[in-house]
Amino acid sequence: MLINACATYRPTNPNNLCDIFRGEIDWYEAARDAQHKWGTPIFVMMAIMHQESRFIDDAQPARDWFLGFIPLPRQSTAYGYAQAQDPVWGEYLAQAGSFGADRDNFGDAIDFIGWYTAGSHHRLKLSKWDTYGQYLAYHEGRGGYSRKSYNNKPWLKTVASKVKRKSSNYNLQLKSCQKQLDDKLDSWF
Repeated sequence: MLINACATYRPTNPNNLCDIFRGEIDWYEAARDAQHKWGTPIFVMMAIMHQESRFIDDAQPARDWFLGFIPLPRQSTAYGYAQAQDPVWGEYLAQAGSFGADRDNFGDAIDFIGWYTAGSHHRLKLSKWDTYGQYLAYHEGRGGYSRKSYNNKPWLKTVASKVKRKSSNYNLQLKSCQKQLDDKLDSWF
């Protein structure tokens, strides 16, 4: 029952990073582990996840219905907290050695975002702290980012600016509670 409760946790205040992590300290531990492993700041990864799924574990793109009751295929294979699509998720599983990872597991999803942003840093020379650029590369794929496909999508630039603001807010919030969260985790061991 405890495992099920953790798997279905949904933050009551997704706009406050301290409240999110106080509500589920395991999420903070997973985010901290991903930061140490990949070098991307927690607040950047969490802002991307907030935009992609609003922290809904089984989030999927909407689907159309034929005649109102026959489900049509979804427009994308995006799934889970990180809204990772099948091809890039498969790449992550192979490269990161995370063969048992699931997109609807928070720890696996935050690790995926860390892996992806670290890859964008390596291939595109994007700073891991550049939330705006990292989000554009995350949304468009690294090839799309290289081709600057986002320039044809003014709405996407607006969304990337929103993610950047969320990241800045999360950063300020985390500074106010990180020591308390670290102390809580460290006291368990």
